[in-house]
Amino acid sequence: MTKDILFVCVENAGRSQMAEAFFRKFTEGKFNVISAGTTPSAKVNPIVEQVMKEIGIDISSQLPKTISNSMIDNSFKTVNMGCMDKESCPALFVKDVIEWNIPDPKEKTIEDVRKIRDQIKSEVLSLIKSIDDEK
Repeated sequence: MTKDILFVCVENAGRSQMAEAFFRKFTEGKFNVISAGTTPSAKVNPIVEQVMKEIGIDISSQLPKTISNSMIDNSFKTVNMGCMDKESCPALFVKDVIEWNIPDPKEKTIEDVRKIRDQIKSEVLSLIKSIDDEK
């Protein structure tokens, strides 16, 4: 049975979308990967789409989603990307969450969003390695 990996943030428009895309790419279908937010935006951040496209990952068809109890209950691992809005922080609703504390790309320069993208890629690769080490 495929295990669920859940990436969460408030708007599900940037960090969690990048993490979902990286995890999906590097695990090649071995996991059911999803991202969601407590108060999702209407669309993915266009600069996030652009910096992902720069490295060959197209997330233009992704849409922000609202986190649900079934997503939380069914997740093998849940990663909170970081909270700028403490009142709607997904970590308030999820137990045993992995905290990454990555800055929100919202209203950042493209250079800053590239740094955030690269940080997320590194964290995703470390998470995959830790899951492999658990086996």
